Amino acid sequence: MAQAPPEPHPRAVPPADDKALQMRTRFVGSRIDLRAFESGKPLALHPLTIRAGEHGLAVLFRFGAVALVDVSPVEEAAFFEALAPFVVGALGRPEIEEAEIAIDPEVATERVDENGVLRLRSSELVRLQVVAHVLAKSTVLAWYEHRATELFDRVEALAEELQRGGRGPSSGRELARQIGDVLLAQTRTVGRVEVGEKPEIVWDDPDLDRLYDHLAAEYELRDRDRALARKLELASHIVETYLDLLQNRQSLRVEWYIVILIVAEIAIVLYQIFFAK
Repeated sequence: MAQAPPEPHPRAVPPADDKALQMRTRFVGSRIDLRAFESGKPLALHPLTIRAGEHGLAVLFRFGAVALVDVSPVEEAAFFEALAPFVVGALGRPEIEEAEIAIDPEVATERVDENGVLRLRSSELVRLQVVAHVLAKSTVLAWYEHRATELFDRVEALAEELQRGGRGPSSGRELARQIGDVLLAQTRTVGRVEVGEKPEIVWDDPDLDRLYDHLAAEYELRDRDRALARKLELASHIVETYLDLLQNRQSLRVEWYIVILIVAEIAIVLYQIFFAK
């Protein structure tokens, strides 16, 4: 099927007063297959933006996040029900973030004000896409931050076992799974989401670049990304250390088994020499 060209410089359809928009971002899974949507009539391709509901739009990201703008709760439920077959690794409990957007052509600096409202000069699609980029990354970070906290709690218990000289788990399977969790989180946040990278739509537009920088700072994307990376790195180091100790303990145990077998064999030979008739 031939790919339909995106509409030229479309705008979001704002509410009647043209003053307020609601953006709601959801992290739904590890990946979204966008091919079916790209072959339709998208409003834009980078990032993929389509109509959603009666007046709203949806910005879809391959790394598993979706930002809905001006979509009612009923329309949102219907949208995600239709999206479900295209979600890979769907999350049982999706992460959700919201942002209230006020359109103010006279605003000096586009950013989040003291009331937590994001003030933009217009509802131009590219501006909403920049906001969607930031909010989508923030939502993904929030989900991995929760996972990292849960993982770190388990790893902290291992560290406490080391400090007390305890024996800890008797099998390396659980430890290997925890290392896998850490590596998977690092791969997805760094490789897919690219939290520290700017989106293509701001590269050649200084105005959009400033907007992205302001919002990235407001949501602390880079600081949170570095903090998450440090936490995952530390968790990985602790688990790997514990796994090494477990493997050394098992190797030592095998060596003792060998020594016992040798001693037993010598004892049998000695018995046969001195006591066997």
